[in-house]
Amino acid sequence: MRRRDIIAGLSVAALWPITVRAEQPAVRVVGFLSTRSPDESVALAAAFRQGLAEAGAIEGKNFAIEYRWARGEYGRLPALATELVQRQVAVLATVGGEPSALAAKAATATIPIVAIFTTDPIKLGIVASLGRPEGNITGLSVLNATLEAKRLGLLRDLLPQATKLAVLVNPTFPAAAGQLENLQDAARAANLHLQVLNASTDAEIDSAFETIARDGLQGVVVATDSFFVVRRVKLASLATRYKVPAMFSLRSYVVEGGLVSYGIDLPDLYRQAGVYAGRILNGSKPADLPITQPTKFELVINQKTAKLLGLTISPDLLSIADEVIE
Repeated sequence: MRRRDIIAGLSVAALWPITVRAEQPAVRVVGFLSTRSPDESVALAAAFRQGLAEAGAIEGKNFAIEYRWARGEYGRLPALATELVQRQVAVLATVGGEPSALAAKAATATIPIVAIFTTDPIKLGIVASLGRPEGNITGLSVLNATLEAKRLGLLRDLLPQATKLAVLVNPTFPAAAGQLENLQDAARAANLHLQVLNASTDAEIDSAFETIARDGLQGVVVATDSFFVVRRVKLASLATRYKVPAMFSLRSYVVEGGLVSYGIDLPDLYRQAGVYAGRILNGSKPADLPITQPTKFELVINQKTAKLLGLTISPDLLSIADEVIE
């Protein structure tokens, strides 16, 4: 073989890997914006990835995930959302309620957003319709604000002699007004005195439980809010310390020692959000994906905590519980 042919062949061989690399499609990125913390969201993030896999998206193969965590501090969300938008993610999943969805909506009008809402996104002006959301946002609506009334009723069933209850609500949470409206309507219908306690800091949570004890309130509904979820160990501990029967929105509170919860199967909700994100990666448009609502709810009771509080839970209530933690 002539020398110049050898040199030409070597030149082509040297260039070949560069050409191949240039032709490889860039790995798409899924943004994950959460109001919660990474350490207490391991199972939820895994459920989200499971949903993506069900839609044919395999992490590390045809996409990667970038996570941003607000750790219950809603003021951090706008900057975190902007970071993900600047990263040019292919789809942005916002979880933990309206604060993350609103931050994402303010950051981009073009990148597809899959959101988990705790209330009606139409009332908040986030989407135009549940069936055809239009724009770049779709997702799942828990309508948790309407579930607050159900939680109050279950707490009353647990405490049939109670006449004075409290609700702990975060006034900075976008769905707070709807939560209170539903709770107050339910309290009036049940002829209950409902005292509203606001808390958006740890110190205010401590103060709220001091007020419950001082005013002789017989139980408390802790409203749905990621700010509270991140502090669920603290809340469960305070309720036990002050011997206050407390109703929570998620099973995770009860696992940490809370008395009772009624709400959605949260891991399954994250899985469904992952399915939607995967469908968008595969070419679906948010406007063509209706905002769905969960159909599965679970009542969880902690019998050990009930004994610590000196409560006897009726057999009827125990019989309808989906899970009883002994």
